Amino acid sequence: MMLRRLLPSLALFLSGCAGTLTGYPSLAKRSIENAPMGEPAAAAPAVAQTDPAVQAQVGKLTAQAQAGAAAFDKAYPAAERAVRAASGSAAASEAWVTAQTSLSALEAARNDSVSALASLDVLYVERSNAIADGKASGGVEQIDAARASALAIVDSQNDRVDALKSRLAQP
Repeated sequence: MMLRRLLPSLALFLSGCAGTLTGYPSLAKRSIENAPMGEPAAAAPAVAQTDPAVQAQVGKLTAQAQAGAAAFDKAYPAAERAVRAASGSAAASEAWVTAQTSLSALEAARNDSVSALASLDVLYVERSNAIADGKASGGVEQIDAARASALAIVDSQNDRVDALKSRLAQP
């Protein structure tokens, strides 16, 4: 019984092998693989022309991020004092609520820098897409530099806010 099932399977297996004895692809190098790769790409210009509209927008957003940083730095001491006074207080105590209010004001003060970072992100994507579509050239490096600066501001603010929040009791 077992032999009856094995014979057709063996015959099928061997017929599949017999048909491919000459059909295996060669692993030898093909002629295209030995061909030279072509001329090296032309070097890109050292400085790309930047669109004046992009320069103006980047300048405006950079100033907005710096204004947000200044407003945050101005509001920070009051929030720090309130958090220091509420340190060790129970959640929902008067000192804790005052500290939470100060932290909210601090978060609101940084709105300009966070908004500027988001706008720079959008501008970067739009400019990259325009360059990819051939509708524009240059400007991405300038946007990226301004974005990195705004990101550093926002990251620093996040760290400082998180440090203050960690000193308060959690509800």
